[in-house]
Amino acid sequence: MAAAAKSNTNWFAIGISIAVVVVLVALGGLVVFLNNQASAPGTAPQSAIVNEETGAISFGEGDTEIDTFVDFMCPICGDFEDTYGTALQDAAAADEITLNIHPVSILDRLSQNTEFSTRAGSAVYCVAAEAPDSTLDFFNALFENQPAENSAGLSDDELIALAEQAGAGDAAGCITDGTYKRFVASQTDEHEIQGTPTVEIDGERIENSEIGARFAEILG
Repeated sequence: MAAAAKSNTNWFAIGISIAVVVVLVALGGLVVFLNNQASAPGTAPQSAIVNEETGAISFGEGDTEIDTFVDFMCPICGDFEDTYGTALQDAAAADEITLNIHPVSILDRLSQNTEFSTRAGSAVYCVAAEAPDSTLDFFNALFENQPAENSAGLSDDELIALAEQAGAGDAAGCITDGTYKRFVASQTDEHEIQGTPTVEIDGERIENSEIGARFAEILG
């Protein structure tokens, strides 16, 4: 009888150990899954003007490709658009260049915890997906209404109002949901953006001091 009792106790202990291991493995799998979800690139915009891999929102079909990486909280990006934006967009419209715009987010820390840079970038992708023809108007409106650094930035309702003014009212739900926020963040990391504006010409990253001269050669 004592031997039988001892045997039963051992099997019970083994069963408990197996159950504990199963639970630990399941918890480990859950942690890995949640970590992967947090670091996943998120939903890529589905649009004829968006390259899902590079994150570029493209305009024009010229042989020379100019890529600009912009953060909508960045005042120097605002200066860049004031100086070069119209010329770049006109050249793209005439198919003299291909203009690839990349919304990125490196200045969320300067928007009082509202993630304005990421939200604004996501909103641009929302408009590109829902109303492609309105994208440049919305892009320009963001800089015309650019908030100051260390402010809360524009609210989602204000972003939606600008989208509606640009003819992209259908993007409202996407903007509210922040559908492309993770995509903005992943593209920022993937392109190793440390400062904005960042410019590439035909895949070559250009020093800020050289941008004016290079653009003068291309744009005239």
